Amino acid sequence: MAQPPALTVPTLASLGLPAERPLVLVDVDEVLGLFMQGFGDFLADRGYEMRIERFALFQNVYPPGGSEHIDLETGRKLFDEFFGGHCHEIEPAPGAVAALNRLSKAAEILILSNAPAQGERLRTQWLARHGMAHPLVLNSGPKGPIAAGLIAQTPHRTAFIDDLLPNLDSVAEHSPATATFQHVADLRLRPFAPRSERHRRLDDWIDLAEAIEAAVRS
Repeated sequence: MAQPPALTVPTLASLGLPAERPLVLVDVDEVLGLFMQGFGDFLADRGYEMRIERFALFQNVYPPGGSEHIDLETGRKLFDEFFGGHCHEIEPAPGAVAALNRLSKAAEILILSNAPAQGERLRTQWLARHGMAHPLVLNSGPKGPIAAGLIAQTPHRTAFIDDLLPNLDSVAEHSPATATFQHVADLRLRPFAPRSERHRRLDDWIDLAEAIEAAVRS
């Protein structure tokens, strides 16, 4: 059986981040950016409808007037096309830019996104254009292993923010001392997003920034 590729964790120094301050790891889609809204606009231009009926992705995408959502293969093709040329067209989540500006006064910010490699350039440009020019690290799969590798490089307190419970659970398992927070930016998704007592859920960035500050304060 083939072994999975070894995980490569960049050093904080190579990302331009000193290890002398707390570290905050932040997701992009539905945390810093309104992914579902932007992906929905992209789909509409290609003749599909985004109907927010559950906390899912492709199961919310339908042919116009159709009763069956698109299949996985079609969804992946659209997803890859979106990240290859359109992922920079999403809007920032309300309050996200101001919150990162506030947090950056007390902590280092690292953007940890599960996005296809072809979207790295456009995602980096998007972050810079909206005043969030923090280092970006792309990942695939659970975020716990790479987060643990990054967190291990600083002796200070750390925090992690994501919309997906599997990623939050993964980070909690690999870095138990890290404060984990759930944030769901899209108003339409919030009622469908599962919660967990393991992670504090804060969907307002003003409240979230305050909670993160308290969690990483020395």
